[in-house]
Amino acid sequence: MILMAVFIAILTSFLATSLLGIVILPVLKRLKVGQSIKEIGPRWHLSKNGTPTMGGILFIIGIVLGILFAYYFTQISKDSLDDFESCDLIRLWAGVFCSLGLAAVGFVDDYIKVVRRQNQGLFAIQKTLFQFVIVISYFLTLMMNGCLSTIVDIPLVGSVNFGIFYYIISILGIYGVVNAVNLTDGVDGLASSVTAVYAIVFMLVSNYLSFYTMNIFAAALCGGCLGFLVWNFHPAKVFMGDTGSMFLGGMVVSLGFGLNQPILIIVVGIVYIVEAMSVVIQVASFKLTGKRVFKMSPIHHHFEMCGWGEVKIVMVFSIVTAIFGCLAKFFI
Repeated sequence: MILMAVFIAILTSFLATSLLGIVILPVLKRLKVGQSIKEIGPRWHLSKNGTPTMGGILFIIGIVLGILFAYYFTQISKDSLDDFESCDLIRLWAGVFCSLGLAAVGFVDDYIKVVRRQNQGLFAIQKTLFQFVIVISYFLTLMMNGCLSTIVDIPLVGSVNFGIFYYIISILGIYGVVNAVNLTDGVDGLASSVTAVYAIVFMLVSNYLSFYTMNIFAAALCGGCLGFLVWNFHPAKVFMGDTGSMFLGGMVVSLGFGLNQPILIIVVGIVYIVEAMSVVIQVASFKLTGKRVFKMSPIHHHFEMCGWGEVKIVMVFSIVTAIFGCLAKFFI
């Protein structure tokens, strides 16, 4: 029955996301919520100017529906999710609401930029403050219900109890990863494809660890990303915007902490980490030496400047995610 629930989650999410594009894309075009392409980016990206953004709404609805339908199915079957530990359900719904909260921050940022035509969007301090409030709320929910463990299994080291430092490191880490996923959304289909592969890996891991609620969570995420690729694969007909990338960031970190395997976020999400680090390295190098390490950052733009096509970048980065996903078995 759990396998059927997973199937329902991925299928509902995929169909809802892909079919909603037929209805929502014309609305976005009529509202003229087009992406404004910055001139500092690759010059060939200027042809994308005006492409509808905020399309993350498609998979947000699709993923939530996938989870709800799968959950409802378990309630009418003999394998009700309520029969599992309460923490399983708390991790599931806390992850959903954390992702929705982050999506709301992204939506406000997109709205200011594309509807009110203010290129600045939310100020960095505002966005950071809102993100921390949501992340801390997520952590408090898990902690107050006894659903967090400060003990982390580290390969070649063993079990390490980080104590209070676990919360500090994790909150800062979640903030960083959420924004790393946001940075990955810079090439048609890149964030969607990489996250779909990430979700598949976590589907396998959650099944292996018997975390069935997170199995449904991962399945819905995978279906939503694949459904969005119907509209977002090169040449993209719609962009996800910060609305979508912030939501994906929330889903990505919620999977890791929902399985009590935060280390896997770094391993399987290596592409996100490299994307973020390329920006840090680029900025630090320019400020300290006046020279740039990459032709452009984040690193996917560097490869574009080296002559790689967008489809090639998406394929290579997705394969890298899959390869590092295979290493996940050594970390659990």
